[in-house]
Amino acid sequence: MRSGFVTLVGRPNAGKSTLLNCLVGSKISITSARPQTTRLRVMGVRHLPDAQIVFVDTPGIAKPVTPLGERLNETARTAVAELEPVDAICMVLDATAPLGRGDRLIWESLPPGISTVVAVTKCDRASRAQVLDQLSAAAKFDADAYFPVSGVSGEGTDALINHLAAGLGEGPAYFPPESITDLPDAWRISEAVREQLLARLGDELPYSIAVRVTEWEPDRIRCDIAVERPSQKGIVIGKDGRMLREVGTAARRELGLDGVYLELRVRVEPDWQRTPDAVARMLAPEAPTEPHH
Repeated sequence: MRSGFVTLVGRPNAGKSTLLNCLVGSKISITSARPQTTRLRVMGVRHLPDAQIVFVDTPGIAKPVTPLGERLNETARTAVAELEPVDAICMVLDATAPLGRGDRLIWESLPPGISTVVAVTKCDRASRAQVLDQLSAAAKFDADAYFPVSGVSGEGTDALINHLAAGLGEGPAYFPPESITDLPDAWRISEAVREQLLARLGDELPYSIAVRVTEWEPDRIRCDIAVERPSQKGIVIGKDGRMLREVGTAARRELGLDGVYLELRVRVEPDWQRTPDAVARMLAPEAPTEPHH
């Protein structure tokens, strides 16, 4: 048995979460076209016949303008140091965006002595010329291997998985066969609600929204949606509550919560993303435990 940890790093919106879901073979992390959708370190487990790879998705690293941004950067930068040992780091680059200073800074910040690979993502959207240009530009990183991949179509991901599995040392399975993530179910539910909100709201709202499960009963789950201003509350609720109904229906369908009432409530938490204590509270993965039936 071989096992180990592989950390995914990269700029916001590089496609890390979509790639993680594809590598694991199940939806672990929510996805969105908006940067900084991922707010926690998320583990996703790929079970192979003779190996177990624990992928670690991290928030995209970018210049912070609020305590929320600073917290996301800190989460990403400490993801490698918190895991002992880290077997490999996968630098994720967007094939549709030019290699930039942010990519170089992330690469230069990686600890020495750890196997590194580069995954050029979104190959399903990029032209062949774009992919080749990105691979050529990334060659200066001198990584151990390079893979053009698509987290949507799965193109190239088998080769990436096989390479990473071959580099693992002998070790125990860190997760049982039925486990595919380390995050509690309550966080998965709150993230599903946030994903549906991101898909429906304008550009001015996504970073102002946080979702938490606050009550969990056998037939009812309550999620509190925090916004920063009273005007945002009305947008999230929608005319006659239409937005909340659509979000609740879609999230319940995504989660397979048949026979469970998903109650959504909106409250104003003024400027929460600019208040370190509020940021810590909003991003804490702890939440009500699923009740025993």
